[in-house]
Amino acid sequence: MSTVTTTLGESWLSRLGQYHPRLIEAALAMNDNDLPRAEPLLRAHLKEDPFDVAAIRMFAELAGRIGRNKDAENLLRRALELSPAFTAARANLALVLYRQNRPDEAIDELNRVIAEEPDNPGHSNLKAAAFGRIGEFDDAIALYDKVLSHAPNQPRVWMSYGHMLKTVGRLDDGIAAYRRALAIMPALGEAWWSLANLKTVRFDDADIAAMEGALARGDIADDERFHLDFALGKALEDRGQTEPAFAHYAAANDLRRAQLSHSAEETTRFVDRLIAIATPEFFAERAGQGCDAPDPIFILGMPRAGSTLVEQILSSHSLIEGTSELPDIPALARRDPAYPDGLPALTGEQLARQGEEFLRRTRIQRKTDRPFFIDKLPNNWAHVAFIRLILPKARIIDARRHPLGCCFSNFKQHFARGQAFSYSLSDMGRYYADYVRLMAHIDAVQPGAVHRVIYERMVDDTEAEVRALLAYCGVPFEDACLAFHKTERAVRTPSSEQVRQPIFRDGTEAWKPFSAFLDPLREALGPVLEYYPDAPP
Repeated sequence: MSTVTTTLGESWLSRLGQYHPRLIEAALAMNDNDLPRAEPLLRAHLKEDPFDVAAIRMFAELAGRIGRNKDAENLLRRALELSPAFTAARANLALVLYRQNRPDEAIDELNRVIAEEPDNPGHSNLKAAAFGRIGEFDDAIALYDKVLSHAPNQPRVWMSYGHMLKTVGRLDDGIAAYRRALAIMPALGEAWWSLANLKTVRFDDADIAAMEGALARGDIADDERFHLDFALGKALEDRGQTEPAFAHYAAANDLRRAQLSHSAEETTRFVDRLIAIATPEFFAERAGQGCDAPDPIFILGMPRAGSTLVEQILSSHSLIEGTSELPDIPALARRDPAYPDGLPALTGEQLARQGEEFLRRTRIQRKTDRPFFIDKLPNNWAHVAFIRLILPKARIIDARRHPLGCCFSNFKQHFARGQAFSYSLSDMGRYYADYVRLMAHIDAVQPGAVHRVIYERMVDDTEAEVRALLAYCGVPFEDACLAFHKTERAVRTPSSEQVRQPIFRDGTEAWKPFSAFLDPLREALGPVLEYYPDAPP
């Protein structure tokens, strides 16, 4: 969704003279991104003066920069408790809430901030992005229109506007917005990648020359660089230039992986623990517990495996509403720091309460009175046991695609957030194998609980697969589900433009020209590759 680039403390250095020398030194350290030097300075200052709201806000920025958003929230709430009129801290709080996938709370704070500072385009930009998170796309687009009418030379706002236009299917307008961003800032790598990520855009010679020129500059940030490499990889792949395309994909992935933390071993250990816990006896002892609402339909599996296609098919049904990739199941599951080891200790009352909380949290995403709604967060595969406990009547659909096609498609994709496993062929193969292993276990201990959609079968015999899918969901067949590409709805994933076209076979073959480069992936997949579409015995 929309990119939000606001920082927590962007004005510190312009006002250094107002602060204690220790805060000045901390601000300079943070400006140099030397956070280890800044932290003890801030701690020492706050020990001496725990009521310095400016220092508290600066410490919140530091926490936000290292991903400790809950700590940042607590600090900002303390600053506002001490100084309720501290508008800058309230704006920072809105951003931290947005980063924690709490857009409705962020909007509440932004309403107060914008009342105090109505001419600040950054506040409206964040509010528009938050509107997008809760599916209020018309409101978001109207707000972007207003921001850009007053501040037309903001390339990143044009880019965010393009994201929103793309989501609602206004493809030409989205492309124009991305192009406007690039006219203002030609080296804006994320805008080039946003065009490439439409999947339907083909770059011309001038585009490729512009991207290569931007990449050759020595002064661009790593974030711009890897976006440019991903975009150039796509441009060259479209032209059949396999080797240089792969070189750009590999460079992008190497750079992105260096920024993220991922442990394939930890994913394997997590799956091992779940398999040990989720026995037939474990589920039998908890039969009849949880929240019995049948509303949710979970579509899960690997990213780039056809989940958006399945969602579009189901959302074309008169009884089923599509929402998006909702963050609520992982948030509920991981609220327990001992997860998944704490699952056996949950009481029936606790399980029911968590299922009900999921329904409350997701209600803001529902815009119709259709009885069923979709959550298509792919990584919910890791939480299938938890879903079965808290929402035993929910439908669960596993969207699966050939491991080489699926994993290589991930390797070519930059994700706005998450999916840290996807920036290495080896890590990705191990992740896919662990996913298959856990889902095979769930099939064994909860037969029939999960319906699997194999992408290649959906391509080969769409009607039979759609009928089986709808039967599993307990709804009658409707012709609209076969004409899914005609359904007008917002789609917030990289496949947004592909699912607005009839089903096509290209996705099953795209990895083959790159086969010679995929040996690390094959090795990591092991027997999963040999047995596909079944799981290894």
